[in-house]
This record gives sequence, C-alpha cells and structure tokens, in this order.
Amino acid sequence: MAELLRNPLSAPNLAGRLERCVVTSDLLRGNSLGDPATRELPVYLPPGYESLGSLPCLWLLAGFTGRGAKYAEVSGFAPSLVQSFDRLVARGEVPPAMLVMPDAFTRLGGSQYVDSSATGPYASHLVRELLPLVEAHFPAGAHGLVGKSSGGFGALHLVRSYPGRFAAAASISGDCCFELCYAADFPAALRGLARHGFDPAAFLAAIQGRGPSSADEHTTLGALAMAACYSPNPTAPLGFDLPFDLHSAERIEPVWRRWLEFDPLEAAAEAAPAWSRLALLHLECGLADEYHLQWGLRRLVRRLVELGVPHRHREHPGGHRHIDGRILDVLGPMAQAIADSSPNFGAALGQYP
Repeated sequence: MAELLRNPLSAPNLAGRLERCVVTSDLLRGNSLGDPATRELPVYLPPGYESLGSLPCLWLLAGFTGRGAKYAEVSGFAPSLVQSFDRLVARGEVPPAMLVMPDAFTRLGGSQYVDSSATGPYASHLVRELLPLVEAHFPAGAHGLVGKSSGGFGALHLVRSYPGRFAAAASISGDCCFELCYAADFPAALRGLARHGFDPAAFLAAIQGRGPSSADEHTTLGALAMAACYSPNPTAPLGFDLPFDLHSAERIEPVWRRWLEFDPLEAAAEAAPAWSRLALLHLECGLADEYHLQWGLRRLVRRLVELGVPHRHREHPGGHRHIDGRILDVLGPMAQAIADSSPNFGAALGQYP
C-alpha cells in the first residue's frame, strides 16, 4: 500500500506551513525506466488552516524536466511561489488554499502525467494514490490542477481522464496542437541523434547523469520522452515507437495518430463534457511563446466556443520561460472558483477580489 510520511517542521518566512512529505508508491514500483518509487511531496497549508475545515486543494504540475518541489525552492533574489502565495493569503488578498507539489519526473525528463508502459502509470499515481493520501492526512476538500507547459497539458489530460474528480483546472502554456508544438521539432531532434549514429539508445547513454547540454539535445530528449509517453511499445528496443523515420525525418503516420489521441485540440469533443463540469477552466499563453503554443491554444479556444465549453482565455506579451508569476496570478481565482462551487467552502472562506 502506498504510504505518506509527514515532516511536521514549519518552513521559515511563512505565515502558513510547508511540509515536505515523502510518498512511497506501489504503482511506480518496478517501472520500466527504473525511476524511484519514493518521491518528495511538498504540501503547503495556509495560516489558520486548523480552524478553516476543508480547503481548496491546488495541485501544481511542473513542466518538462521539472519537479513540483521547485515551487517551494527559495532563490537568493526572489521569494518562492509558495512564499508569494503565502503572503497573499496572509494579507487577505486571495482565499486560503492548500498547495500540493507532486513529483512526476522520469529519467527521460518527464511523464506528461499520463499512464505509459514505457515510463510508468503517472496519471494513476497522482489520482489513485496521491489524492487519497493527501485527503487522509490533510484538510483537503475539492481539488484543482494548475500546470505550466507539460504540466498544463497534464491538467487538461487528468480532467479528461478522471471526469468529476477535479473542480477546476488551469493550463498555462500547455502543450496543445501537436502539429505545431512537436512535429515542427522533429528535424532538430533527428539532428541531435545524428551525432550519436542516429541511435536513440546511444544518445540517452551519452546524456545520462548530466542531462541535455544544448538546444538540440533538449529537443532530442523531448522527442524521445514524448514518444515514451504517447506511443509506448513494450516490444520495441527502448519501449516506445518514434513518429518519424530515423533516416529521413518523414512522418510515420500510424505512430503519429497515437500521439494525436492525446492532443487537447484533437480530443476536445471527447473531453468537452468533463471540461464543461469545471468551476473554472483557465487557458493562457504568451504571444511570444517559442513553441508556437499560442497559436495552438487559439485553435483550441475556437473549438471550445464551438462546443459550448465555458472557459477563460488570457494572452500576455511573454514567452514560454520565466513566467511562474502567471501561475501565482491564477491561484487566487482557482481557489475562489472552487470555494464558490462548494457549499462547504463558501461561508468559511468568504469572498476575495
């Protein structure tokens, strides 16, 4: 049975409390990549949580190559996202809410929060293991998902996969319209493989222990990781199929169609009932996004309008990086939307701007 161990020590410089929990997962044990089944799970509790009863529980989903704990890490130059949210709560500017920061990192850089034989059952780990554990140990009420980049994709995917389990979701620069955000990088990924004899295994061995050190290597790792998530194949040498030919970069259509089954744009009609049930569906992207996600999101928003799915769409001048402040900006509205939609929260939490 999965277990959660709490660290009761309060973090400094917080009006609330940060617990650095450790979770040992049954579902991740024995995964194909040999990644650890024991993970850190930071949990933030707002000031006065002992007397507030059940609280909105916001899950912060990190992007590719990131871990949830990054949101609690303090820089010498700026407060962490957790510290910034804590200050807003302490000043009464946003509703009190829990923040939970899961670790879905893999040896390939990330899991996309999906279940895959090539990486592990990370969607099931989050929903079937972590959520019940958090509910058993903390005053968690309804849950919301807030993710950036791969985490934004994960938020939409988890709501689609587990309809009714989450009350709100926010995708900030989330992977969408795979033709624009992934396929455009396939030639660069192949260029990275060329330095290793066009052998994905040789490439992975070369970067093992150090990670990607150039733009091409990052693109190559991303392509391999997405293939592990979207087109697993237990009979393939590395456990997954690539959607492009290693000689010519030509598209391998049957594999590519498997990828498209995960694309929020392609899956919008199927996901519409689950997305429509959310108290808030927040979608945003920077107009300077380097992965063309702004254009894919505009296509998704147009599709949501056609399907009658309520949502909030925002754009900003920035790019894909250094936008954690955008996550902070949406936490208050997310917590408020959950509070407004849940009778158990409204009276205790009141109304906030």
